[in-house]
Amino acid sequence: MPALSPEQRLEKRISERMVKAMATFQLIDDDDRILVGLSGGKDSLCLLEMLAKRRRIQHPRFELEAIHVRMSNIHYESDTSYLEAFCRDLGVPLHLRTTSFDASTDTRKSPCFLCSWYRRKELFNLAQELGCNKIAFGHHQDDILHTTLLGLFYQGLFGSMPAYLQLRKMPLAIIRPLCMTAEADIEAFAALRGYQKQLKRCPYEHQSQRTAIKHLFQQVEEMNPEARACMWRALLKEGKLKE
Repeated sequence: MPALSPEQRLEKRISERMVKAMATFQLIDDDDRILVGLSGGKDSLCLLEMLAKRRRIQHPRFELEAIHVRMSNIHYESDTSYLEAFCRDLGVPLHLRTTSFDASTDTRKSPCFLCSWYRRKELFNLAQELGCNKIAFGHHQDDILHTTLLGLFYQGLFGSMPAYLQLRKMPLAIIRPLCMTAEADIEAFAALRGYQKQLKRCPYEHQSQRTAIKHLFQQVEEMNPEARACMWRALLKEGKLKE
């Protein structure tokens, strides 16, 4: 058997991590219809590709749709023609939606919060229109651990974004199949696969608390390479990764 290329080895590792997450948190069942939030960034592109390839195995059997939401009053964007071609090559229907928000309506909320809120409304509405029962986001393990630190430092709470979240007000669940995958692996895979980068990045991207927490977590990992595993075990032990 010929040796695997670096790209193949990396894809195998990410795929195995995703399958482990699917089994650990029971993310996907037979006959699920899943809507993937496709922002155009490396994480959502990787997620869609991995799910599309997993779907071909037919265990479990599930269907995929994708949505890309444009925010008309925030000056960032992805090349929608690239996203359309990307989805077409994977055999996944892509839905394009445009929305906006007025930050002056609630000055207590940051532009990041409002942007996320209105984008998710589009996802929830389309999921129900299409008869999807799950929405998949491309959050990886680093995102989850950073969220844990944000909760501790800014809210005094121990928790995070769960790998599986059943919504109470609508028949939908949010799943994060890349929850056990490190961001470094996704970055390397995106480079090897030649994913096209977003045309313009969000102007608020480097002004958030999350950016500072990311740098802090990198310092913690330099002090203790086992910090990631320790935090993950704590979240599992306290049942914070499935709600």
